[in-house]
Amino acid sequence: MKVTCFVLLLTLLTACVIVSAINKGDIIVQHNFDGITEQATWNKVLGPLVQLVTTERGSTALRTDRKQLDSPSTWVQITLPASTLRGCKIRIQAAVKAENISVPPNSWNGIKIMLHTKGSSGDTYPQQNLPQGTFDWRMADYVANVPLDTDQAILALGLEAVTGAVWFDDLNVTVYSKPRPHPPTPPAGQPYKGHNLTRLRGAMIGINLQEQDFRDFASWNANHVRWQLLWNGFPHSPADDGDIPAYETWLESALKHLDSMLSVCRQLGIHILVDLHTPPGGRNSENECNLFKEKRFQDAFLTLWEKIARRYKDESVIWGYDLVNEPVEGTMPDTLMDWRELAIVTVQRIRAIDSQHAIIIEAAPWGGPGALANFEPLPFEKIVYSFHMYEPGEFTHQNVYNDIPPISYPGVISGQMWNKEQLRHNLNRVLNWQRDYNVHIYVGEFSAIRWAPGDSAYAYLRDNIDIFEENGWDWAYHAFREWPGWSVEHIGDKNNTQRAPVPTDRQRLLIDWFNKNEH
Repeated sequence: MKVTCFVLLLTLLTACVIVSAINKGDIIVQHNFDGITEQATWNKVLGPLVQLVTTERGSTALRTDRKQLDSPSTWVQITLPASTLRGCKIRIQAAVKAENISVPPNSWNGIKIMLHTKGSSGDTYPQQNLPQGTFDWRMADYVANVPLDTDQAILALGLEAVTGAVWFDDLNVTVYSKPRPHPPTPPAGQPYKGHNLTRLRGAMIGINLQEQDFRDFASWNANHVRWQLLWNGFPHSPADDGDIPAYETWLESALKHLDSMLSVCRQLGIHILVDLHTPPGGRNSENECNLFKEKRFQDAFLTLWEKIARRYKDESVIWGYDLVNEPVEGTMPDTLMDWRELAIVTVQRIRAIDSQHAIIIEAAPWGGPGALANFEPLPFEKIVYSFHMYEPGEFTHQNVYNDIPPISYPGVISGQMWNKEQLRHNLNRVLNWQRDYNVHIYVGEFSAIRWAPGDSAYAYLRDNIDIFEENGWDWAYHAFREWPGWSVEHIGDKNNTQRAPVPTDRQRLLIDWFNKNEH
């Protein structure tokens, strides 16, 4: 996201902003670029690379043209009212047309209709990726979270790291949902954990582990696994095709594998969290869960959780049920339930069958710390809330999807110093939210890619675990014997795919903490 850009800055002084109260559907910014007032506003800040032009439709549109890759990226920026929008979800819509857009170097480059939020916990860059090449008018339409600590919110329109021309019209930014309500007085007493141990410490696991793998993991003294029900891959899988009978066949085979390992885990004192990593319908091209696009997938989701609850309601080695991994709603038909509404109905269905096991909830979108801090808890007991920690993603996922210079931790990452204090500050959002509602927190995933330079991955994991332990959170490392990139059994050389002959510093770190475990 950090690029050198020629930026035309437009601060809208006349945007429709509701300061005293904000409601779903309220207009934040609206531009069709037509008429004298619109043209007078925009012409003050435009230049040779960004202009208002008349389209073949007879309307006026904003056109960005970029002819050379070695020239700066080009966009306009619109400042949104950050203090008003904190904690909201906003819907960003625009008509877009493109001509000869070159191949972007990364998936996030290209045509930009991107929200950039800045806050003390870090920056976010939600956007909707658009195609390269040439295409006629189409709608871009996505929903973005505005974190609670947002100090600045900027909408960028233009081109980044590509050549070609793009037209924007009918720009509309509205409130999609209001901030969560102010919490009531939290209930007294210790929060529900679903177990009687001091801590669950373990890892998410690969999908094909056999008895010896569990015995190896138990030799580290781990007491927990997050068992992902994953169909081939993430985020995309065969479930994306929408074939529910095929999905049900796969799910049954995945549950049979889990069944075959229950006695082994029981013998080893390993508590299992059943994690639905691949939901019915899979994900669309924007990585949004199709659960929130078609009712048949929500129906299948409710049915499968009834099935799982009936299957494991009397199984003591099962700690709980993680309803869906990293949910992403996107824009939804009004006839469907959003994630919180669907979770409520799912809990009701499960509780009619199984009143004992913990139910674990991640927040949309993507289950990160900020998403959980914006989430309104469910009106039930025996719920544990979970988040995944990969912030800053530029560090944790470096050279997973791209080829960039090495990024070290601790260090300055995307203009911000990241060290243990910044991690603690980032995670204070979750800690404060936890205290507001007196609930238990489970870190379902956290990691750093093994080829981060020097001992950066070790330092990042060490600092995060220290904070988790300070806060009394259960945690699962991502991941044990899954993809080698996250493996603590492999050294930092990206090209070496063999397990190390002696434990790495990251493996020893986990074992040191696992040695504090009870079973």
